[in-house]
Amino acid sequence: MFPHTGAPLSADLRADLFKAIPHLRAFAISLTGNVDQADDLVQDAIVRGLSNLDSFTPGTNLQAWLFTILRNHFHTLLRRRKREVEDPDDAMASSLSTPPEQHARLDFQDFRTALAQLPLEQREVLLLVGAEGLSYEEAAQICGTAIGTIKSRMNRARARLAELLHLEDEEDLGTDRVVRAALSVNSIRSAVSDRAP
Repeated sequence: MFPHTGAPLSADLRADLFKAIPHLRAFAISLTGNVDQADDLVQDAIVRGLSNLDSFTPGTNLQAWLFTILRNHFHTLLRRRKREVEDPDDAMASSLSTPPEQHARLDFQDFRTALAQLPLEQREVLLLVGAEGLSYEEAAQICGTAIGTIKSRMNRARARLAELLHLEDEEDLGTDRVVRAALSVNSIRSAVSDRAP
């Protein structure tokens, strides 16, 4: 049962909340780099969402609304911890590692390592649009910025990932759904041609 102080949740709203949880969790893991912290972040986002359900506009995208709550809460926590340096699970240290140079198929760990090297703004847009399939408009709303800024961050993120992963053509993308979604073939070709002398 969801912690909610107002009227009982409708079956549709309850179903939408349950459908959003895996997507929220994936986004939170990518932001925090830590499964336990991500789970706490998702739980906090859902509790905050349910506590403020009266501010949700029925008929709009509940998942995007929850992404916004999660993202805002994450940035609030970041500001609080700005001067702290915590790395108990070596998550920070592992994110600073360089992926091995290779011309074979990518594996998911190489992708995660490269993804962790992107600036947070680029990483979250790449995950919202590329992996979660949200529109640029929805991502702009979640991030509280202009659509043009989202498109620019997306382009820079894809180009940087292509560079970090030494991607030259479609075969280098491998078979992972998230990698393929985040780095579409056209984006890779564009990034590779932009790097060409």
